[in-house]
Amino acid sequence: MALEIRELASPRELKAFVNFPFTLYKGNPNWVPALVLDDLSTLNLRKNPAGEFCQSAYWMAYRDGKPVGRIAGIVNQAYIRKWGNKYARFGWFDVDDDFEAAQALVAAFEDWARRRGLEAVHGPLGFTDLDREGLLVEGFDEKGTLATNYNHAYYGPFLERLGYAKDVDWIEFQVKVPEAIPDKVLRVNDLIAKRTGVRLFTWKRNSELVRKYGAQLFELIDEAYAGLYGTTPLTRRQVEVYIKQYLGFVDTRFTKIMIDEHDKLVGFGIAMPSLSDALIKSRGRLFPLGWWHLLSALKKPSVIDMYLVAVRPEYQSRGVIAILMTDLNKSAMEEGVLYAETNPELESNFAVQQLWKDYERRQHKRRRVYLKKL
Repeated sequence: MALEIRELASPRELKAFVNFPFTLYKGNPNWVPALVLDDLSTLNLRKNPAGEFCQSAYWMAYRDGKPVGRIAGIVNQAYIRKWGNKYARFGWFDVDDDFEAAQALVAAFEDWARRRGLEAVHGPLGFTDLDREGLLVEGFDEKGTLATNYNHAYYGPFLERLGYAKDVDWIEFQVKVPEAIPDKVLRVNDLIAKRTGVRLFTWKRNSELVRKYGAQLFELIDEAYAGLYGTTPLTRRQVEVYIKQYLGFVDTRFTKIMIDEHDKLVGFGIAMPSLSDALIKSRGRLFPLGWWHLLSALKKPSVIDMYLVAVRPEYQSRGVIAILMTDLNKSAMEEGVLYAETNPELESNFAVQQLWKDYERRQHKRRRVYLKKL
């Protein structure tokens, strides 16, 4: 059967690119789609603020006219400047159980990278580390989340046959919400608060959070995450877009902000009710009824997803993260939440993994970035 690789050149083709996984994962209860509109905006560098420092190209594989795979190629110049690695990255990699199609898609991407003078390729990665990243290599029978990729088990072996090897892994935990918070923990938190002057900031409207701490929050992300794999500094336009896109919708029950005696941001944790089931029901679309499924999921969650946790470096050894986590636990208990999904954590990031050491938990997923020298 004839195999054809096409580089995308029109908005209509981009829609086909975004919609391909709905056919590939049809009937799979663990695949969670991204919001289609978000994916279309992310892949359009005229709308995505990462277009200031990224270039991209997209390909689809067709066998006898039927789509059987896709891949995105990205060059992030900010990454190259910061890390000194002349790498291209691939993302949005999905393919039928068809090694020839996978091989042809990867070859098209690699040729594109070579023509740009790059020395290696790695992925799956997005334009920035705030996009979905990593190939699932453990946990295929676990439900995905809004923030993470899902893929079939044959993807990893396909890439390894093509000369790719592990560069870095993330692990994920499912953490049970405790039934009660011990008095000892509460007493220790009080001592930490008195010793450091740190306290929790409360707000009634998200507009107040945005006005007081929106810019500081993303400055802290830059500072706290600077040494993590593949991260790049946020531009002014990225911060403006992310504030508008995300902070107006955070859930006050599960978002915790810590400030010092001068009202300066010290740390934060952002969690949200799981939208996994709602996205599956809505097929990643807001209309005609997707918005109703999403709103319903927000009201009385049994699962929350942890998205971001960050503390200023000078406070990281002073125990203040316990104040944040204790208050998040209180909110989760009050709302009847059963457990939290941590989302990806670098396997070498022992500091963040220590957050869960005193909880009942299980490490249930692992995802990987692969690297290949050209």
